[in-house]
Amino acid sequence: MAEETSRPKTAVEHAILQQQFRRALSSFEGIILSQIDLKNRLSTRLNYSVQVGTFILVAISISIGVLLFTLTSQVSRIASVVDGMNAHFVSVAGQMSTISLHMTAIEKRVALLEEMDARTSLMDAEMTNILADMSQMHNNVGAIDGYLGIIRTHVGNISVNMDLMNLEVQNMSVDMSKISRPMRSMNKMIPFP
Repeated sequence: MAEETSRPKTAVEHAILQQQFRRALSSFEGIILSQIDLKNRLSTRLNYSVQVGTFILVAISISIGVLLFTLTSQVSRIASVVDGMNAHFVSVAGQMSTISLHMTAIEKRVALLEEMDARTSLMDAEMTNILADMSQMHNNVGAIDGYLGIIRTHVGNISVNMDLMNLEVQNMSVDMSKISRPMRSMNKMIPFP
């Protein structure tokens, strides 16, 4: 063994060793080149995936922005309609308090009319008071009729505002359907789990 390792190699052995070294070197070079090619393919795929993911995120953010803008405008419209309704409700409450005062006055007059049985001896004098009370009641009923007309107008305004609010809600529903259409199409192409 020691003699084989110490003896000089012949030209044939040297040529065989060089040929084996070249084959090993070309195999190593092929392995390195295939690894480089594989890394290049993987990096290209990764870049493509990152670009597609970025595009999807941009599309989602634009859709969310449009949705938020639409919802903000619809909410501001509904808020303005509700503010109008509140003003009408305040007016109706004021008219109702006035009607309550007139009803109290009518109850007092009716109480006076109920006491007529106890005052039959003073019928002539009380008839004058009754006529005055009846004229006052007539004025009060006329005032109530006027207030009821005003209330009827306010209730009509509230009905118009409710119709406007209903129309805005329907418009919001149509806008939501339009906005969600691209996301449904995207979900058909790329279904999310």
